[in-house]
Amino acid sequence: MLSLAESAVSTPPIRLMATRLAEVADGSTAVVRRLTLPRGTARRLLEMGLLPGTRVRVVRRAPLGDPIELRLRNYSLSIRREEAALIEVEPAD
Repeated sequence: MLSLAESAVSTPPIRLMATRLAEVADGSTAVVRRLTLPRGTARRLLEMGLLPGTRVRVVRRAPLGDPIELRLRNYSLSIRREEAALIEVEPAD
């Protein structure tokens, strides 16, 4: 029989459902987990502060849904919907 300490260690951590940034509703906030973009595009977004662990708020989308305006690190950033579809995020607390 396992003790309480042993069972707590062997239990896998609860992971929040990850989704894509393109699927986050306008006005909602998420935390970036992973970028699965081509190297050049990922580097450009990383240089602009879109790093794993960064809180991002989806402000709005253009009338046809592309581009998407984001708010992060006290500035606004617009990215293409196809780029947002390759950014994995989790809901913010």
